Amino acid sequence: MALSCSRFFRFLRSIAEPVLAIVGFSCLLTFIFILYQPTPGPGISQKVGWQSWDSVSSVGNSTTPEDVSVDTDWWNVSYPGDEPSDTSSYPLDYWAPFLPHDTGLSEITIERCMFSPEFAGIDLCAPETTVEKDAVKGKWVRVERDLNMQSGLWSLNLYYRRTRRLDVPLITEFKLLPSGEEPGTRTDMWFKVKRSIRDGVVRQKPLYLWYKIGKAMNEMTTEEKQQIITEVDVLFGEDRPWYGFEKVEPAVTPEKDGVIESVYVTYRRGVKPVPHAPPLHFSQDGKFKILQVADLHFSVSRGECRDTDISPCYASDNLTSTLLGHVLDAEKPDMVVFTGDQLNGQGTSWDPKSVLAKFASEVIDRSIPWAAVFGNHDDENGAVRAEQLKMMQALPYSLVERGPKDIHGVGNYVLKVRSGDSSATHLLTLYFIDSGAYSQGYFDWFGYFFPTEYDWIHQDQIDWFLGESALIYPIERPYTPQTTSDLGDIWRRQSDQLPPTTRKLAKPNALMFFHIPLQESYGTPDIDQRTGLPLDIGTSLEGSGAAKKSDGMFEKGLLAALETDHRSGAAIPEVKAVANGHCHVIEDCKRIKDVWLCFGGGGSYSGYGRVGFDRRFRVYEISDYGETIRTYKRSEHDEILNDYILAGQGAAPYNSQWK
Repeated sequence: MALSCSRFFRFLRSIAEPVLAIVGFSCLLTFIFILYQPTPGPGISQKVGWQSWDSVSSVGNSTTPEDVSVDTDWWNVSYPGDEPSDTSSYPLDYWAPFLPHDTGLSEITIERCMFSPEFAGIDLCAPETTVEKDAVKGKWVRVERDLNMQSGLWSLNLYYRRTRRLDVPLITEFKLLPSGEEPGTRTDMWFKVKRSIRDGVVRQKPLYLWYKIGKAMNEMTTEEKQQIITEVDVLFGEDRPWYGFEKVEPAVTPEKDGVIESVYVTYRRGVKPVPHAPPLHFSQDGKFKILQVADLHFSVSRGECRDTDISPCYASDNLTSTLLGHVLDAEKPDMVVFTGDQLNGQGTSWDPKSVLAKFASEVIDRSIPWAAVFGNHDDENGAVRAEQLKMMQALPYSLVERGPKDIHGVGNYVLKVRSGDSSATHLLTLYFIDSGAYSQGYFDWFGYFFPTEYDWIHQDQIDWFLGESALIYPIERPYTPQTTSDLGDIWRRQSDQLPPTTRKLAKPNALMFFHIPLQESYGTPDIDQRTGLPLDIGTSLEGSGAAKKSDGMFEKGLLAALETDHRSGAAIPEVKAVANGHCHVIEDCKRIKDVWLCFGGGGSYSGYGRVGFDRRFRVYEISDYGETIRTYKRSEHDEILNDYILAGQGAAPYNSQWK
């Protein structure tokens, strides 16, 4: 018996070793190929580019230049976020006209109220309903736009129901008809809203809203689903409605020149995705052009001409848009930057949304990416900056960003322009800063605010800028484009590309955009060491528009952020030029301590100017893959003014005394 037990245990020991080895090896393979998920660290979140280290996204399924076919430009591919979002998560009981709803409306009505819900804090005049109707047709949603904002004895709002149910018939058409008229035979499923859409407006004949009910969603074809009405809004003024919306004719309230602006009901059919701007990039030959548009001063109305010899001059906003369209066609910029005072304020842009719907229309129609900063007039009336910024972000080809919320201003952000080759190397930095509006003022007896001092760029914004600058990786400059794959047998150069005589490791050149100029913009310019002449190019026909106070943006910000921190490098500022607006008849570029401070000059007939001083727009043409920065202005008569090289080959040398 003892012998048998001994043999049995020896048998177990003999098979235990191979069994444990097999089990252990299987667990190891399971861990390596199934359970192990590496955590992205600093090395994984970067890639070595052609001449620099670039940050890349560590999000799964992201598109990087390496993922793109060699026959496809890297900026012409889809990126995460371009795909349609899940519309089932959109709220049904909240008015959100910027959301691309694909759910239809089942009913619409009009209600009046003696107390505007915006002031009462609660909707006291919502239409009557029942739980059963809410469950089938959806809850009532108020369109937060008062039809009687300019006139009328009380507030008047549109209300609609929205539903996701597939068996509820949906609205497919609107009509506005006077009393006694009908849109067609009653078998067409037309329904009349009982209350006149002009209710409360004196000396105006009643006008009634009719809506047509079509099929339920489960009965529609794909084409029919694109014809249902998915959103309703209100437009003030005679200009174009918001992107994707159409007007319902006639006007709810007709225009009375100089007295009252027209009011329109607008609607959107189906889903109208807002086109996104492609990533900013240089052309294959290393060029990138920016058009600066300063001080449009648009209003809800069509605008009033100021200080121009054009006669007759009517609808200045429209004239300015036509001029801007002409300049865009002549210059063909890669990007447009609006440098503040897009809105006139001063009591004429009381509905910012209607003004923002038109200010960038010429740029949007040409599919040009654009960015913007705020000026001192933009939020004098109506929506505050944070609300206006959301509106601008909802427009096509917008690159506007909110920026950090814990510092002064709305719209402090950075954009990067990359190379056109497959390395997508960062070659140009664009800084955008909110220079504020007013720091002091007083209210009169009627509640109107009268400013006395301009705002300035605050210390927390300077710290933010220095922090963003510190995050930018240096590259080998001048940049040499990647003309073949890293895995190729040889490096091929273009036949006309000569080896540079001097190379350095430094941050890419940068431009900065904000509205109110710095005090230094009116200082003594540098001297061109080649000619002995001051570096002040252009015309200045008005006094200082800078703030009286300063936290030192020029000395502590612009002069502190250098191309390189290496001791052997010269103390050359990273930001080569600052682009301002604000002063309409100052359009010079002045170099102060190696930084160019430039004005855009007034480009709008709606803003103040001077008779004989042409409206104009400043152009920044960046070439040689970011090394050379050239600027000039194009006037309303197509004159090219003050063509000058700010940085790069042919520019005035930097002053060694400021090293």
